[in-house]
Amino acid sequence: MLKRNILLGGLIAIPIVLWLLPADFFDSGLPPLCLSQILLHQSCPGCGITRAVQHAMHLDFGTAWDFNKLVIFVFPAMIYFWFKYLIQFWAERREKN
Repeated sequence: MLKRNILLGGLIAIPIVLWLLPADFFDSGLPPLCLSQILLHQSCPGCGITRAVQHAMHLDFGTAWDFNKLVIFVFPAMIYFWFKYLIQFWAERREKN
């Protein structure tokens, strides 16, 4: 029960925290975490997706597109799965009560 409550709290809190951060929070200052960038010094298809999603969350779709064009698939999928799991957790919680 505690584990489910923590997961539900995170499911609700993480998007809120990311939305409260400025859109350009991840744009600079952090070293790359991508192994392709570190080892090969080349961008992979996923490079920039975190920054793209952060800008998409702030409705800055032009900048999001510039960071990674896959954001048109990733961002809607993230929204879909977020709502899916939120509804699933809520339904399971109501069944137990």
